[in-house]
Amino acid sequence: MKNRRAIASVLASAWILCGQASLAQDVALPEDIAATTQGLIDAGLQDDVGLKFVEDLTTEIGARLAGSPDEARARVWSINELKELGFDAVRVEDFTIPYWARTRESARVTGPNAQDLVITALGGSRATPQGGLEAELVRFESLAELQAADPATIKGKIAFIDEHMYKTQNGAGYGLAVRKRSGCAKAAAEKGGVACLIRSVGTQPRRMPHTGGMSREGALGDLPAAALSGPDADQLTRLLARGPVSVNLDIGVEYADAAPSGNVIAEIEGTDLKDEIVLIGCHLDSWDLGTGALDDGAGCGIVVGAAKLIADLPTKPRRTIRVVLYGSEEVGLFGGAAYARQHAEELEQHVLAAESDFGSGRIWRFQTNFGDSALPYAAIMKEVLMPLGVSPGDNAAGGGPDIGVLRRAGVPVVTPGQDGRDYFDYHHTPDDTFDKIDAEEFRQNVAVYAAFTYIAADTGWNFRNEPMSPVGTE
Repeated sequence: MKNRRAIASVLASAWILCGQASLAQDVALPEDIAATTQGLIDAGLQDDVGLKFVEDLTTEIGARLAGSPDEARARVWSINELKELGFDAVRVEDFTIPYWARTRESARVTGPNAQDLVITALGGSRATPQGGLEAELVRFESLAELQAADPATIKGKIAFIDEHMYKTQNGAGYGLAVRKRSGCAKAAAEKGGVACLIRSVGTQPRRMPHTGGMSREGALGDLPAAALSGPDADQLTRLLARGPVSVNLDIGVEYADAAPSGNVIAEIEGTDLKDEIVLIGCHLDSWDLGTGALDDGAGCGIVVGAAKLIADLPTKPRRTIRVVLYGSEEVGLFGGAAYARQHAEELEQHVLAAESDFGSGRIWRFQTNFGDSALPYAAIMKEVLMPLGVSPGDNAAGGGPDIGVLRRAGVPVVTPGQDGRDYFDYHHTPDDTFDKIDAEEFRQNVAVYAAFTYIAADTGWNFRNEPMSPVGTE
């Protein structure tokens, strides 16, 4: 925040606006909760607990590939940190996942224009023979073009999808561009191809490839597959304009059917509504190229920092706040699925869920997914956050990757939308490191999460599609 005091002072008028906007609905934010929320926002804009959590995690542990000894060390580290911070019921809930890791990766144009290419293997890639496989390259501008191609043009060759990704504030470009990552190897294999290369799913112009999983089930893909840096994809396109190009692709992998992972959980136990749960989460694992600072160390720091502010209040909130550091998100949303499975009997008691998994850019929009009868509560939350530069969003929040299963089970969710215009410059690359986090933008995230989490936990409001009860009586 450039001017924390100005934003904090504007917040006072928001309480008035909340009351005015809500009078017709006979609901308003109680004065004591409003005052405490303002204090949490003020503290969040100056907080260092969450930022230190990310710095220490990425410095002392580094990359945290799902199922690896590094992810296991991160769980132990997180347990110790959360206990030191004074959270209740700190624990790990174990599960297993298929394990994949790269052991070698290289690519080289062969023949008269011989030169090295900068690549990274995609998660789930098959291994090539030792020393690599060599084949002619066939370029496609999109996955759809590859899928529609004559098999005779691909048989025995390497498919190369050269589709670009474009920057958007809400990250919508990722959903379009990522399809080639999941679909290239399968489509090429079906047509007799021997391997797949894609232009990285990323938005930066540097010679920096972006990894990522090919499958949401963690299974091995159909073929060896790798992502090229943007400049290397451009280089191949120029070479292909001059004539046929052959590439030697050499990838080594380790794979196991079952490896240990787990969700790290910490709580702030509630009072009279302690069996009801407000869940805020992130994912603890990361890809192995960088140190997982933006994806998703930042998210973990944001939810831990916000929860710590609430834990330090003189009085505990009415509902239990549960912080979940999900395991093994990157390779298949295994942590989210395991949590939903292990807590199936208490999902009805989950009154709200939110997930921070889009870096640490400033939150610019707040979406909800509440029952129609709870929309006045959504309006109050949105107006409370407006002085922080957060615009009111619609009621179609997706929640986030790991809590999607909770939303589908009927749990109300919110999406605090971060500005992601530069997120995919670093996402899944060696450049995803702590120095990319802007401290002031990070603290705005902490303030936002602390505010809506506390409101949800202490008002007792019902966010599902049921008749509203008087304030504080649910």
